[in-house]
Amino acid sequence: MGLLRKFFSNCGKPQGRMGRVVVAMMNRGHAGTAAWGFSHLDLQGNEEVLDCGCGGGANIAVFLRMVDEGHVTGLDYSTVSVAKSREVNRAAIDAGRCEIVQGNVRELPFDDARFDVVTAFETVYFWPEIARCFTEIHRVLKAGGVFMITNETSGKTGAHEKWQKLVDGLSVYTGEELEALLTGAGFARVEIDEDLKADRLNVRAYKA
Repeated sequence: MGLLRKFFSNCGKPQGRMGRVVVAMMNRGHAGTAAWGFSHLDLQGNEEVLDCGCGGGANIAVFLRMVDEGHVTGLDYSTVSVAKSREVNRAAIDAGRCEIVQGNVRELPFDDARFDVVTAFETVYFWPEIARCFTEIHRVLKAGGVFMITNETSGKTGAHEKWQKLVDGLSVYTGEELEALLTGAGFARVEIDEDLKADRLNVRAYKA
């Protein structure tokens, strides 16, 4: 495997020294797309939030500012990502406002109907058994809760094809493909927002 391919394939589950570099880069490089994703949420400030595939914890830090009377949980299956996310959000963890958990979206270690909001920024590309993952997210959401997916590719411009060749285990979905999977997982309503000029996608799925 070439060095470039090895580097980008580390994005799915950052590991080792290279993984630490990848996580730090993602915290900075994904900020613009994440901000666009956050603009689709209308929060009251007291929500219980879960960020799946939380990476280096940059988005958790944003959520902590948005829900200053709520609680934010981050979940990732990479030990490197969990360590970085805990480092970035140490003050909030110590204050009891945040928790970072190592785990897998296929078997979420949370009670039913716990969260008001669940998010997945730049991560569903790497989820095996994605239908099962969506069913698990539906389970841990409260009635009326929202699951938001934000991707830096719409799956419609063709720009993602080079990344699929370069990054092992990368699956790119269109909004319509995600909608079908989410509806199959039990979500009552799905909203899709595409920005084809910037080649990005936001999907919100609501639990009845």
